[in-house]
Amino acid sequence: MSEQAVPDPTESLLATRFRGYLPVVVDIECGGFNASTDAILEIAAVILGMDDNGQLNPEQTHFHRVVPFEGSNIEDAALKFTGIDPWHPLRIARQEKDVFQDLFKVIRQAMKQNGCKRAVIVAHNAHFDHGFINAATRRHDLKRNPFHPFSSFDTATLSGLAYGQTVLARACDAAGISFDGNEAHSAKYDAEKTAELFCGIVNRWQQLGGWPPAT
Repeated sequence: MSEQAVPDPTESLLATRFRGYLPVVVDIECGGFNASTDAILEIAAVILGMDDNGQLNPEQTHFHRVVPFEGSNIEDAALKFTGIDPWHPLRIARQEKDVFQDLFKVIRQAMKQNGCKRAVIVAHNAHFDHGFINAATRRHDLKRNPFHPFSSFDTATLSGLAYGQTVLARACDAAGISFDGNEAHSAKYDAEKTAELFCGIVNRWQQLGGWPPAT
């Protein structure tokens, strides 16, 4: 008979649920599709928590407007799509390096509080956002990126499985989550809706008896 692993008493329910990883929901609005050359204009991160019943919930949102890095490319089509004006005189934006350093620090603190060893990105079409985070990390030679370098949870895939929908607005509608198209393409709004969607799928899986797995 094989021995079962004994749960680490220092781990939270959240850490146990995701194998020591802290899921952090991220949305990035940018100046194009090329992570190496195109500017990051906004980033939002929603840190999740888990209650005593094992239900996953959004806990805190961190949102930043970002100054385009020097020499970055910004496509007109991207600005029309997002509605962001990077040069608006009242736009309160911070330098990209400062934004990522502060955001990484907050995430590392949440990891420590939850007994997690690493963070993992949750995003809608996660490969896109993950690429921009990795590019910014390389651009500023940031040494303490809390995210796993390639693993992620993609809510486009998960909602395709759960609801038969892969577009964020349609997936939210299928899940009974309100979605205002006029608010979409703001990093804060999209990250918070993605967090609701991800939590709903994870919690529904638990309610259906899928977690913890049968032994």
